[in-house]
Amino acid sequence: MNNAIVLTNGLLKSLDAKTAHGLIRGTERFTIKGVIDCAETAGKDAGSLLDSQHREIPVFENFKTAVASLQDIQYLVIGVATVGGRLPANMLTTIIEAIHAGISIVNGLHEYLNEKPAIVALAKEKGVQLIDVRKPKTREQLSFWTGEIFKVTAPIVAVIGMDCAMGKRTTARMLRQACEASGLKAQMIYTGQTGWLQGGKYGFIFDSTLNDFVSGELENAIVNCWKEEKPDFIFLEGQSSLRNPSGPCGIELLISGNAKNVILLFAPKRKYFDHDEKWGSIPSVESEIEIIEKLGSKVIAVGIHTEDCTNEEAFAFQKEYEQKLKIPVLLPIQEGVDKIIPTLKQLSK
Repeated sequence: MNNAIVLTNGLLKSLDAKTAHGLIRGTERFTIKGVIDCAETAGKDAGSLLDSQHREIPVFENFKTAVASLQDIQYLVIGVATVGGRLPANMLTTIIEAIHAGISIVNGLHEYLNEKPAIVALAKEKGVQLIDVRKPKTREQLSFWTGEIFKVTAPIVAVIGMDCAMGKRTTARMLRQACEASGLKAQMIYTGQTGWLQGGKYGFIFDSTLNDFVSGELENAIVNCWKEEKPDFIFLEGQSSLRNPSGPCGIELLISGNAKNVILLFAPKRKYFDHDEKWGSIPSVESEIEIIEKLGSKVIAVGIHTEDCTNEEAFAFQKEYEQKLKIPVLLPIQEGVDKIIPTLKQLSK
């Protein structure tokens, strides 16, 4: 794998850095050697800052101190996913520094580096790549929905959430890993740039795909995965949520992706969509389950995103919702997801 450093420029401890968080937790595409953030976090371990798990990924204040400490870096990965996909202005200086140092740039934002003539010219001069992960496919590259999804016999499980930044991708990845550790063959379909950055083989970038082709791209990824890998389970990474007004999403996974099983993630202490009162209150878990089941799918478990919770509160919420819902309640960060394996094994019988 190629060595990479991740750029967050002061956002490492915020939800905007969820791309960096995913890469810190694990990737099969890069070896993450460090994170460039700010003076406050410099000198600490990125894993320890993220979830108290030391991962030998040092945090640096700036590009200069990072390259002075690290050797053989091939890529600088922009590690933030901002509202609207805009490139934070203060990152451009670091990007230029990296290009001058002969380091290629991987960008998962909607603001494309390949559309900045000065950056393109500099990259060409220095012989480095500008990789815009979210650059839309051409019309000729896109797939339209065909109905072939109905031939897939492996259980398809959608991992969806009740808001953005609920841990959908992280949980889907953990589910795949837990299955593999239990002797089950599983694959994950990524639907965002971070899934690709983590090494995903099958998937597409949902919010860079023309609406007419979202269903087809989803189906194509699932069908190809099923044909080529013959997995016991296919997990679909959800995006946003069914009722987030800024970008409602998820029905495609249930209807076009034929996911008849769902693991639903929620944050019991989050009151409003994207923490913004103007966007409206997040509905109850029970009402979300009701909608999903009216669409023909079954919620086989829920998972708790424990932001702002103490460990004691997290386990109390787990007990409360298991009593209410009568289905497994996962605490992915505190306990992992092994608890769902017996339920998954029942699906494959």
